[in-house]
Amino acid sequence: MKCIVGLGNPGKKYSQTRHNVGFMVIDALVGRHNWNLKKDKFNGQSVVETVDGEKIVLLKPQTYMNLSGESVRPLLDFYQIEPENMLVIYDDLDLPAGKIRLRQKGGHGGHNGIRSIIDHTGTKEFKRLRIGIGRPGTAMPVVDYVLKPFSKEQREDVAASIENSADACEKWIQAPFDVVMNDFNR
Repeated sequence: MKCIVGLGNPGKKYSQTRHNVGFMVIDALVGRHNWNLKKDKFNGQSVVETVDGEKIVLLKPQTYMNLSGESVRPLLDFYQIEPENMLVIYDDLDLPAGKIRLRQKGGHGGHNGIRSIIDHTGTKEFKRLRIGIGRPGTAMPVVDYVLKPFSKEQREDVAASIENSADACEKWIQAPFDVVMNDFNR
């Protein structure tokens, strides 16, 4: 069984912000397949489906970004999913808006959602899909930047990266992750 987690903050106030691109990818996958996310006992919204014989669970933690591990860990435990069979999708300030990058494992890189997942699972051995949101070009504090919607100039690139990320998730359901990285880390 594989798990795909999109990180973000719950609530309408945050729905179109840069910090919520992980949620946007989960929403794209759900929309493509006409699946329904449901509020679950893991303090998140999730759905379990079977695609080409592979059972997957999609999760949008509803704990706020900095506490994502509080939702992820109980879900992994309940479904007996090893962390290395989990892909976490999140925003990255160090990539230009619209660029995606997949990695097998790594540290938190200053991202508090990833830090929370590492703290709660006790491992860095999970897959990541980072979506670039760029850095603020002004003296705007990072916390303000990530909690604002994408600029008009960024929207087209980001919309394409969300679709590209959903494609990468679908490919991972059927193919080894190193193949997915080779195809999408161009």
